Amino acid sequence: MSFASEFREFAMKGNVIDLAVGVIIGAAFGKIVDSAVNDLIMPVVGRVLGRVDFSNMYIVLTEIPANVPNTLAGLREAGVPVLAYGNFITVLLNFAILAFVIFMMVKQINRLRREAPPAPPAAPPEDVVLLREIRDSLRRA
Repeated sequence: MSFASEFREFAMKGNVIDLAVGVIIGAAFGKIVDSAVNDLIMPVVGRVLGRVDFSNMYIVLTEIPANVPNTLAGLREAGVPVLAYGNFITVLLNFAILAFVIFMMVKQINRLRREAPPAPPAAPPEDVVLLREIRDSLRRA
């Protein structure tokens, strides 16, 4: 078997295609969760905590050069090392929400996949019942 045909056989297996579809949907879903956290949840959390903006919570680890704005984006662009713990909090919240949603999806899928209880055995055909009755009557005789 040639390398190309072996690879084609591997790539066309159902599990590989399912995995590819899952990765694509996961990436899109990750963007949705990221937007929900950054645009909906973090502003509310910041407001509840007293107008805190998590995107600008950082600690500068060296001196800030002249003519560099004291913002996270400006410092990163200038190559100044910063400890962006506010960004870490946001990413951690993204992960927690994504993990919870995936847990709920898997839980529902598992609930739907549970096997139905086995059906009761079907009644034997009439001729089998008749033959059993004959057998039993012959044993008694």
